[in-house]
Amino acid sequence: MAQFTLTDAQTATLLATLQARFEKNIYRHKHIPWLSVQVKLAANKQKLWSVWQMELTEGEPDIIGHDTATDEYLFCDCAAESPKGRRSFCYDEQALEARKENKPKRSAISVANEMGISILTEAEYRQLQQLEKVDTKTSSWLLTPSSIRQLGGAIFADYRYGQVFIYHNGAESYYAARGFRGLLRV
Repeated sequence: MAQFTLTDAQTATLLATLQARFEKNIYRHKHIPWLSVQVKLAANKQKLWSVWQMELTEGEPDIIGHDTATDEYLFCDCAAESPKGRRSFCYDEQALEARKENKPKRSAISVANEMGISILTEAEYRQLQQLEKVDTKTSSWLLTPSSIRQLGGAIFADYRYGQVFIYHNGAESYYAARGFRGLLRV
């Protein structure tokens, strides 16, 4: 993961954007005060940079919960469709190396690692879908269990016909309408 910090102007812009989104979508995080989130972000420059990366790739990050056991806020990509700046990637580096022709530029796992975020698990994806319906026209790679990955596959999900669907595909596949959503604990 890269170790970067933001300028004061970038920090101010990001915090204003996040606060406006937070206030507009209060249903995602009832009973969480913005000031508490802002204090946590300001205290951790690396995580602030990661949220900036989520924003730059059009993930529209917002708080979707608070882990009281660890006192961490959960930032998640809440864009209606899979973030535009993170599409057309295969699943991981192993899949990228295995692909012989028409390779994608990157892999979802490596980009997530560089951004300092985690790809959503199936449970996290379902939690997000409880808050609002996303990926009605796109799909998102999910963190794949090792038993599936060892056999060459990876899982992804979307929302169709009033339901969340979890699918499988070869990990080396990539599509213009498939990206990945991330989660960051702050």
